[in-house]
Amino acid sequence: MTTAEHAANTPATVPFKAEVKQLLNILSAALYTDREIFLRELISNSSDALRRVQFALLTDNTLSEPEAELEIRLSSDDSAHTITLSDSGIGMTQDEMVTTLGTIAQSGARAALEQLEKAQRSDIIGQFGVGFYSVFAVADKVTVVSRSAQPDAQAAQWESTGDDAFTVASAEREHRGTTVTLHLKDDAHEFAQTWRLKQIIKKHSDFVAFPIMVGDEQANQKMALWRRAPRDVTDEQYNDFYRQLTFDFQPPLKRLHISTDVPLDLHAVLFIPATRERGLMERRTEGKIKLYSRNILIQEDAPDLLPKHFRFIEGVVDSEDVPLNVSRETIQRGPQQKIAKLLNGRLVRELNDMAEEEPDSYATFFREFGPFLKEGIALDPQTKDDLVKLLRFNSTADETAVVSLAQYKERLIEGQNEIYYVLGNDLPSARRSPHLDPFYERKIEVLLFHDVMDSFMLNNLHDFDGLKLRNADDPDITLPGSDTTEDATPLAADEFERLAVRFKDVLGERITEVRQSKVLKGSPARLVSPADAPNRNMERVQRLMDRDYSVPAKIIELNASHPLLHSLASMLVAHPDDALLPVIIEQIYANALVLEGLHPNPADMVPHIQQLMEAAVKRQG
Repeated sequence: MTTAEHAANTPATVPFKAEVKQLLNILSAALYTDREIFLRELISNSSDALRRVQFALLTDNTLSEPEAELEIRLSSDDSAHTITLSDSGIGMTQDEMVTTLGTIAQSGARAALEQLEKAQRSDIIGQFGVGFYSVFAVADKVTVVSRSAQPDAQAAQWESTGDDAFTVASAEREHRGTTVTLHLKDDAHEFAQTWRLKQIIKKHSDFVAFPIMVGDEQANQKMALWRRAPRDVTDEQYNDFYRQLTFDFQPPLKRLHISTDVPLDLHAVLFIPATRERGLMERRTEGKIKLYSRNILIQEDAPDLLPKHFRFIEGVVDSEDVPLNVSRETIQRGPQQKIAKLLNGRLVRELNDMAEEEPDSYATFFREFGPFLKEGIALDPQTKDDLVKLLRFNSTADETAVVSLAQYKERLIEGQNEIYYVLGNDLPSARRSPHLDPFYERKIEVLLFHDVMDSFMLNNLHDFDGLKLRNADDPDITLPGSDTTEDATPLAADEFERLAVRFKDVLGERITEVRQSKVLKGSPARLVSPADAPNRNMERVQRLMDRDYSVPAKIIELNASHPLLHSLASMLVAHPDDALLPVIIEQIYANALVLEGLHPNPADMVPHIQQLMEAAVKRQG
């Protein structure tokens, strides 16, 4: 052997990056009760290597061994206490080994590290992929031998005992791919038993798209779940597949299994998650649709297969009509457009059926994902007809149930030809809105819009089935039905005028007018927009987006029959210079702003409230 050859075969010691050192220290303790996930992570890595070479072979005929079987092989030696996993994937060069196995490349792993340092429970690891380094939970030495699929590539070896460093050197390997050998710790010998390996594969990796061979037996499903007939798949298998697909350990709220050959060859399984935020670490709200062609993964995430308002959907789509040379970065036009149309139609139909047949489940769905549908109406007018039927809102008719626009229409009172709604920062504020006074008196139902997306949605939703949507704060609104309650005695004209002048003096340019309300019953005041005011929905949108927002000047309407204003008018006559008068007026105005969802900073009310409390306590004393 020459000096150069000897140097090439001498292992080089390379220190781990700091993040990896931290992770390895934590794993040694934190994974004790959930150590079996090491196999899930190794199989996941091998599966990815097989997908990469499968795709690369479509366009690169220079890669080695194009006819090699794409599979994962697993064996163990119970007496030597070793496990060996081998694949025929893309493989790695020595430099790639150092980069891939010696650093944490993904920011998500760093997030996991931060969470692991704070975690009090070891089962936190089982709900997040900690990657290749999980092997050190069961092994005290790990050897990786790999040969890249690149032509003339040389095999290389990576080895570590899980301490501060690893070694790399050249190696011998005849075929492309990677082999990982684990030398098990004394308390992990159980994993060298064949039955235990099969058990773990069944639990965590049953739906991997490539054969996982344990000896001469395939240990995972022989057919991808999405290509099986729905009647042949159990609820448990669907839930297992969803968990493996997403690492979300809550069962999905709903699933949709599509299998067609006309007009497209299409196999798909789509899931609606149980909650908007899922994943213990990532707290993500957006799903992924994996796109396959003939069981070959084309895109890890194909967002264009569904409209943006359905981006919370998780799933797999497989179609033989998708060309195998489709770009993994940019989805091609053609069959994908037809697939997208079919998937969207089936999802809308499924949600409509769910709303009709499972109203409680649909209410749960809409509570979590309703904002996405409202966003769709706001941003994509073409989807409005599909989505408007799926909308649900709280209303004054029921404290707990939600109502569709169609159900609202069925409950119109005689003479009513509009759908009324009120806006609020939250549901309690919307229910207490002073604009509702005349509606309660006439028993007219009003929809309560309190979601952030409602104001955006209303910019594109103006009517439904021939009925105009009308804001209850409209100052010129004329309501059907009649007011059956007896009015309290209003202030005399001169008393009201005196009070109105003081309101205007205190509030200044923040209001354009003070006038007597014709509709208020239980509330002392309300704010309404002047006739020439801009779009009121956009006022809330600008506030929510904090885009140069300032409180718009409003008309303040006063309830001349309300006890508070009677007392205030008397106070104005008896003690016109009382320091509490402007404080009370400011608070009435601030209360109205809060109920409108327009107050820029409700905390500013605290000094006024405290001053009023101090005055009340003092006078009681």
